[in-house]
Amino acid sequence: MINEILNLVKEHEQWRGKECLNLIPSENVMSPAARALLSSELTHRYTSRDHYYMGTHFTDEIEQTGEKLAKQVFKAETADLRPLAGHIADLIVIANFSKPGDQFMCISPDDGGYPGMWKEGLAGLFKLKAEPFPFSKHDWNIRIEEAKEKMRRVKPQIVFFGASLILFPHPVRELAKIARENGAFIGFDGSHVMGLIAGGEFQDPLREGAYALFGSTHKSFFGPQGGIILADKEHGELLKEKVYPAFVDNAHWNRIAALTLALAEMKEFGKAYAKQIVRNSKMLAKALHDYCLPVICEHLDFTQSHQSIMYYEDLAKGRAVGEKLQRANIITDRVVRLGTCEVTRRGMKETEMLRIAELIKRTLIDDENPERIKKDVRKLSAEFQEIEYCFKQ
Repeated sequence: MINEILNLVKEHEQWRGKECLNLIPSENVMSPAARALLSSELTHRYTSRDHYYMGTHFTDEIEQTGEKLAKQVFKAETADLRPLAGHIADLIVIANFSKPGDQFMCISPDDGGYPGMWKEGLAGLFKLKAEPFPFSKHDWNIRIEEAKEKMRRVKPQIVFFGASLILFPHPVRELAKIARENGAFIGFDGSHVMGLIAGGEFQDPLREGAYALFGSTHKSFFGPQGGIILADKEHGELLKEKVYPAFVDNAHWNRIAALTLALAEMKEFGKAYAKQIVRNSKMLAKALHDYCLPVICEHLDFTQSHQSIMYYEDLAKGRAVGEKLQRANIITDRVVRLGTCEVTRRGMKETEMLRIAELIKRTLIDDENPERIKKDVRKLSAEFQEIEYCFKQ
């Protein structure tokens, strides 16, 4: 049994880590130094806000360092690294700034919003009345004037920006004033674009009217899987008081150590990293569009984020496309979103995006034997095994 488990992990690491091109926008890779911290001695340990456990002074100092770095990177007044996932960060915010029956406005999953926040997710759990933002699939963004009118009519108590399929900055500044007139809490789920926000290459929700920025730390941000909350002082301090013991007990301090190192890397290398991600996304999208693949938003230069979208209204068609690409060792999802965060972290630039686009074209348009394409995918992947935008040891 032990050999079977170890071999499965070894085979996975060989295939996904060394033989595939990973274009899933909700995944990334850590630096070797950050990844090593996940298996450090901290893996075995607890600590807690009430100092129930002794022997935690190094752990506490690591967390304090991480919070300090997070506040610097995101220019936030408060930071909390304890949420175990972006979904848990969403849960903490919703639980503390809403009550049953409140009107909750966000982007619907039908328009690329996060399903975990919608009626079958957290909105339903907390008995909120979920209302979708008016949305333009042509521009892949919120319809500002229609949203203003709807907000005046619905008077939501809680408003979240951010989405799973996010190509362009959301109109936080334009809509925050109206939300505040209704006394609404304004949040931004930055799970997908956290690394771009940190690198100053997308938008700055905390300066645009959001009270809190929260979400995942492992998508465009290159930390371990987990969550983070950044906020102004008023709302952030309230949230920090409520995290323990209601939502997080053991915050996994090995993860917090790895996240702290990733924050230091982002502070040092984040601007260059984020700029390259956006350049890569635009180049990949344009090249695929030139091959007549259904990449959306040509009129807006395709994207300003880490992802572009080959849009298939028929989900079964999207899944078939994803499965066909997987047979050639090109890993996507079933939407089909194409993310450049991981390939960028591995050092790929615009030239490599053209190579990737050609591999996708050979798979989907030329219908070439996937075994032949696999060989070229493995060759390209092998050229970029070093992790960039990190401290070299």
